[in-house]
Amino acid sequence: MTADRPSLLILGTRGIPASHGGFETFAEHLALYLAERGWNVGVYCQEDVAQVDRRIRSEHWRGIELIKIQVSSKGPRATLEFDAISVHHAASRQAVSLVLGYNSGLYLPYLRLRGRKIVTNMDGIEWRRPKWSKPIRAWFWVNEWIAAWSSHLLIADHPAIADHLATRRSRRAIAMIPYGGVPVAAAPEAPVRALGLEPGGYLVSIARIEPDNSILPLVQAFSQRPRGAKLVVLGNFDPDNAYHNAVRAAASAEVVFPGAIYDGATVQALRYHARAYVHGHTVGGTNPSLVEALWAGNAVIAHDNVYNRWTAGAAGLFFKDAASCADLMQQLLQDDALVARLSEAARLRAVEEFSWGPILAQYESAARRFLAGGSQAAIAAEQRV
Repeated sequence: MTADRPSLLILGTRGIPASHGGFETFAEHLALYLAERGWNVGVYCQEDVAQVDRRIRSEHWRGIELIKIQVSSKGPRATLEFDAISVHHAASRQAVSLVLGYNSGLYLPYLRLRGRKIVTNMDGIEWRRPKWSKPIRAWFWVNEWIAAWSSHLLIADHPAIADHLATRRSRRAIAMIPYGGVPVAAAPEAPVRALGLEPGGYLVSIARIEPDNSILPLVQAFSQRPRGAKLVVLGNFDPDNAYHNAVRAAASAEVVFPGAIYDGATVQALRYHARAYVHGHTVGGTNPSLVEALWAGNAVIAHDNVYNRWTAGAAGLFFKDAASCADLMQQLLQDDALVARLSEAARLRAVEEFSWGPILAQYESAARRFLAGGSQAAIAAEQRV
């Protein structure tokens, strides 16, 4: 890294170029944005190998240092190993550390003791997710507290997450900066038709197949009666998973399970040509998939909670159970004017709150002021303006 340029290290993701999820996509956007503005940017990237032969090496991609860390462990242990090595390496660099997520927060005190400035995006409230066992939930709870007290600045991507973090730290140490997205003005119909779907003739759900994403109630609601349309449920299904099997068993012939689709252009086309996006998430902050649906101009049917209501705003219709969800689905399938109104509201909401430019600028402002020796209270106050 060039000594006379501001420096930022991004930890906590599997790495870029993005191919794994929302945090990776955000990391790629921010890294490219800062590199174009003269920053030294390093992103830690997990490299899964059968045997470690070169633990750490650096490559460069579009002006960004990709710090590749080899790990031979599997599952959660691999993540812990990767995070531990990333933090130890980052402690040797003169840079602000941006940590995405708190799942390995126990390592952050070391980074702080080495005199590094730490900004942590605290993500959602992971320990509240019912899918986790009590020991795992306890692990997340402890790590949330450690990350909250080890970081100089906490970033919440949703007002409700900021309220939650205020039970851990003073508001002066918290900034609310949401997730972002890009406009989708058009998309080819071919990927949609290749799946046997008619543009405008289906609803789509894009989520992990888990209870806290309400996939079973969504499928039950749609399958209560013939719809003359399709419900497309993207996601991986495991034949040994009881919940996954229950979802499949509840589906009518009009429910389509194309599996997990990782091609970005195909997923974008599925969103753009959907009559509505169905979002069952019950916990979390600003969900990236919901933000992307707004940018695609989707009318939204979402689970009724504080996270989804703030994110979707006037673009959303909200359900509490399978019965109310079924009614909303039928309403949107029948009412073209309502779909058009919600679609317009979606694009307006996206522009209003979820544009990458202003979001990335807030992250840069926070990091730059730490480099200049600013206090977390002053930085957080600026982000709230």
